Amino acid sequence: MPVDRRSLRSNSKSDNTSSANSGKARSNSQNGPSSNKEKAARPAANKSKTRSAAKGASNEGTNNALTNGTDPAAGQKVNGAEDVEMQEDSTVPPAKGSRLSASENQKDQEGDVAMEGAEEEAQETEPQVDPHEKTVQDIKNNFTLLEHAVAHFDSRFTLRVLRSISSMRKHLTPEVLAHVIVDTYSSSNQTAAFLLEGIGKTNAFDEAASKMDVDSEKPKSAPRELLPEVDVYLSILVQVYLFDRKEVQRGADFSSRLVERLRTLNRRTLDALAARVYFYYALFYEQVPPLPPSPAAAVISIRKHLLAALRTAVLRKDVDTQATVITLLLRNYLSTSHINQADLLIAHNTFPESASNNQIARYMYYLGRIRAIQLRYSEAHEHLTSATRKSPSSHVASGFYQVSMKLLVVVNLLMGDIPARSIFRQPSLERALHPYFLLVRAVSVGDLDGFLNIVNTHSATFRKDGTYTLILRLRQNVITTGIRLMSIAYSRISLRDICIRLGLDSEESAEYIVAKAIRDGVIDATIDHEKGYMKSKEVGDVYLTGEPGEAFHARIRACLALHDESVKAMRFPMNQHRLELKSAQEARERERELAKEIQEGEMDEDDAGGEF
Repeated sequence: MPVDRRSLRSNSKSDNTSSANSGKARSNSQNGPSSNKEKAARPAANKSKTRSAAKGASNEGTNNALTNGTDPAAGQKVNGAEDVEMQEDSTVPPAKGSRLSASENQKDQEGDVAMEGAEEEAQETEPQVDPHEKTVQDIKNNFTLLEHAVAHFDSRFTLRVLRSISSMRKHLTPEVLAHVIVDTYSSSNQTAAFLLEGIGKTNAFDEAASKMDVDSEKPKSAPRELLPEVDVYLSILVQVYLFDRKEVQRGADFSSRLVERLRTLNRRTLDALAARVYFYYALFYEQVPPLPPSPAAAVISIRKHLLAALRTAVLRKDVDTQATVITLLLRNYLSTSHINQADLLIAHNTFPESASNNQIARYMYYLGRIRAIQLRYSEAHEHLTSATRKSPSSHVASGFYQVSMKLLVVVNLLMGDIPARSIFRQPSLERALHPYFLLVRAVSVGDLDGFLNIVNTHSATFRKDGTYTLILRLRQNVITTGIRLMSIAYSRISLRDICIRLGLDSEESAEYIVAKAIRDGVIDATIDHEKGYMKSKEVGDVYLTGEPGEAFHARIRACLALHDESVKAMRFPMNQHRLELKSAQEARERERELAKEIQEGEMDEDDAGGEF
């Protein structure tokens, strides 16, 4: 054995070719996927050389393991266990999975940066959508919804079209509207001429024809017959464009002609669109000079047209137009302070219960305002509370909620109640209701001088909100509140002290005010006319009275009314029950025919089917 070892050692030193080949084999075996790829790419003629090199590498690995000492594991750590145990059959390339896993790891490491760069380039090169083209496409898509509304007689498609106006109105331009009109109508169409005249693009067809001459690759298709709903929808877009651009006079003229066209149509699928037309029609005339409350205001001239529209809507059972026109008439009468005419309108007309929630909220607000002016504060409080509850929760409609709450706070004060402080802490009301918060604080403490100072300081705000005349009525309430607080704080107080604390002119006026408060039930006290003082009675437990039960009953009644209104507002597909009855009737007729054929012998039970 020693001789063999020395001969092997000498052979390993002398045979340089085999050692060089073994080194190449080791390097090829230790390389990653690159060596595997090279092996796979070699021709079949070099496989024998590879096997001989691998065999020499195995021999040299054995010699190194023997000559490095008694621990053969050291040689294995350097050359690897595969070099020691490698045999002639083990020269087969590694498995495909191992090659792919190694190559994939390398590709992943190199491809991470490349993918990040590719994503950034994709984001940079991503084409942006032109708002002009998007708006045109959205308008044309709404035509399909209107066709579905007419075909299925379902107003929900029309409501979806009207809701989409708010999202596209900031992109409405004369170019966009002219583009849609030219693509939709023919050049000889009267409706197209009417719409183009409204936006000031009367030569739109000539411009489109010149462009077609230059670019004649896409010839314009022949226009199809359009529905009246499409005409009215495009007219509403023109109204919205003119209103947003503050072109009041042009919008008023356009709306007047549009209303005349609308009267010649009698289609139930136009109800929601007609209601929106009348809304903008009245809105334009409110801004045409002279402005209300002038007796020569332009809004007075449209009352006869609105009343005619209301009469027609009632006869046709047009709920949308009826609800909209009633609210517009009430707003018209209130703008010129014609309270009696507004009251007569309410008395002789019934507001439709199936109207939309927004129209009901507007109607309740105007009704509460009329009742507050008529000194019917309890009814006004009930109507204004309903208006605030039905107010839309969107931030876009926060103005209506603020106006309703301002009037409700004043009505609460006129009723002798103090609004909760939490109302003024709401984020949407904190800034708008600040003058009213100061007013409530002055009334709650009975400070007459502070009340008058606040009214003089914020008179411009109160006049703008239309609550100034109602706030002037609060002077008596401030005095009454002060008397109530003094009756609670003192068991007996002289009329002279009351006169000084409230800033009244004389003791006789103080005695008159105290007597009126006792008669109205505001305070529970008596007056000693000889000694000139007011003596308060002991205040009992409020829970021994019926007041908590009445408040609880009012809340339950409000919840039940809200539940009933929610049930009435539920919408279902129209005539769906008729379709179900029709299908059931057809099934019964088929069963009768099959039974008759079986009885006559023309068909067996097996031919009729097992289910029958």
